[in-house]
Amino acid sequence: MRKIRRVQPSKPAMPKRKRVTAYARVSSGKDAMLHSLSAQVSYYSDYIQRHGGWEYAGVYADEAITGTKDDRREFQRMLEDCRRGKIDMVITKSITRFARNTVIMLEVVRELKQLGIDIFFEKENIHTLSGDGELMLTVLSSFAQEESRSVSENCKWRLRHKFAEGRPSSTTMLGYKLVDGVFMVEPAEAEIVRMIYNDFLSGMGKTAIVKKLLADKVPTKRGDSWTELAVSHILRNEKYIGDMLLQKTFSKDHISKKKCFNKGELPMYYVENSHEAIIDKDTFQKVQAELDRRAAYFHPSKESPGAYPFAGKIICGQCGNTYRRKIGNAGSKYARPVWICTTFNKMGKAACPSQQIPESILMELDPGFEKLVIPKANTIIVVMPDGSEVTTHWEHKSRRESWTDEMREAARQKHLEYLKGGRA
Repeated sequence: MRKIRRVQPSKPAMPKRKRVTAYARVSSGKDAMLHSLSAQVSYYSDYIQRHGGWEYAGVYADEAITGTKDDRREFQRMLEDCRRGKIDMVITKSITRFARNTVIMLEVVRELKQLGIDIFFEKENIHTLSGDGELMLTVLSSFAQEESRSVSENCKWRLRHKFAEGRPSSTTMLGYKLVDGVFMVEPAEAEIVRMIYNDFLSGMGKTAIVKKLLADKVPTKRGDSWTELAVSHILRNEKYIGDMLLQKTFSKDHISKKKCFNKGELPMYYVENSHEAIIDKDTFQKVQAELDRRAAYFHPSKESPGAYPFAGKIICGQCGNTYRRKIGNAGSKYARPVWICTTFNKMGKAACPSQQIPESILMELDPGFEKLVIPKANTIIVVMPDGSEVTTHWEHKSRRESWTDEMREAARQKHLEYLKGGRA
């Protein structure tokens, strides 16, 4: 009799789908550029999901920022997801969209390569996991960086040439609009400027002027909120008397594009009577003299970054301003150093509902932090130099904890005297 053995068929292993994402970026906040970004996101979403062997892992997109690594939130989020094993492949339009700095480019490529993550550059048709991918990328990214530098230098030359001819490049200044290279008065905005000058000469301070503008819901040119700095810029701006001082600032380099004040590094150009004035020169000179007088009288103390270990490093999550140091309960036995949001300190809770923090709480944190962000009450986000974040919570220490034995005995005696007085 023939013996028959039954064999159970094994199930074929299902091929693992590759988790693919895309990265997109535009370097301008103009509507056309943001529309381009939206189109890129739609294109990559459809492109990845139509591929049979891929699993859609989302699209990371940064708006209106440069190609430097640290300034891009979505780029950083993408890298973090790569490190957590959520992504197998990244698609991006070109080398310049990914990073303009060759060093940054190669750092990211090599890190992701060690994690087994491929980056595909569509324009250059390069896969970083291919044998010659890194060599080609090094050469092409160097060309891309040099091209970026060349474009930047050409733009700088064009702007400086316009400055030398006495022509402004652009403006977001309250009171004017730029028409064919000439400042034209915006009547409604000009009235706001005149009101600010008149209020200042009548004795109002910059803080009081800001409170008035906010209370009256007066709009700004950029749509943001009024600040003392904004009022100060208006009071110091020579363009309101019909003159122009050009090239007050300049970009440090083509990669970071950090704006610096011109302190003699480049020539400046002063053009008189270049456009219609909003403020007469006599009023303007009176305001400058009053600004200087108040500055000399009040001697404002500016905390230098080295004055205290937390100066300039604590950011308010409510309004975005920095915290400053002050003595809480000054003049009492409970006096202690605290850190408070600058907006809250000057404008009150209506302008910023933040919370002051005892310096003793901050002293307990890791001293190696990069900055501290205060998103809400009793919460601190500690940001380290490598970009990692740790959220910590704190509570006010009981006032009883700071009492000495003598203070407790004095309080007890006072309470006993009160009880004796009530029985009499």
